[in-house]
Amino acid sequence: MAEKQVYRHMDSPDQQKGARANSKGNGRRIQVRRSGVHGRGVFALQDIAEGETLIEYVGEIISWKQADKRQSSDPDDPNHTFFFSIGDGKKVIDANVGGNASRWINHSCKPNCEADEDDDTHRVFVKALRNIKAGEELNYDYGLVIDEKYTEKLKAQYLCLCGAKKCRGTMLAPKDGSDEPKKKKKKKKK
Repeated sequence: MAEKQVYRHMDSPDQQKGARANSKGNGRRIQVRRSGVHGRGVFALQDIAEGETLIEYVGEIISWKQADKRQSSDPDDPNHTFFFSIGDGKKVIDANVGGNASRWINHSCKPNCEADEDDDTHRVFVKALRNIKAGEELNYDYGLVIDEKYTEKLKAQYLCLCGAKKCRGTMLAPKDGSDEPKKKKKKKKK
């Protein structure tokens, strides 16, 4: 029988504080709504301090072999999933099963959050990299890793729409600088 695990709790007071993101009432700090970047996004409902834990990335824990067999969450976009690679890369959190609002946090090449994995438990928490104002969309750098050579076609399949000044144009993590745009050489005037 395949290993099946769903995270549904938070242990430390800081993690419990972050859990208020999904609670009803005055404690709500984040909200899922339509994003100008892509589909749905997650937005701050109140100011959030740098370093604050906002939410845990939860879902079913499965192997990559199992994940590869699952259908995309969007039939029109086969690369759109709610997978988050954890540990040594052999397991993945599938937030399409048992997930929460964290699955709607969009990518940015200039993120205001980071996904921080606990090395012992392999639980993933989204934390603020800087102070975030109420109304701002939350985002982190997905840094997707694919073993294939990065071609223009492959990068386009993982197109980034973040709009940052130094946008890589893709959600794929750079490979030894090979993903960076080539600088144009200036011609010397004679």
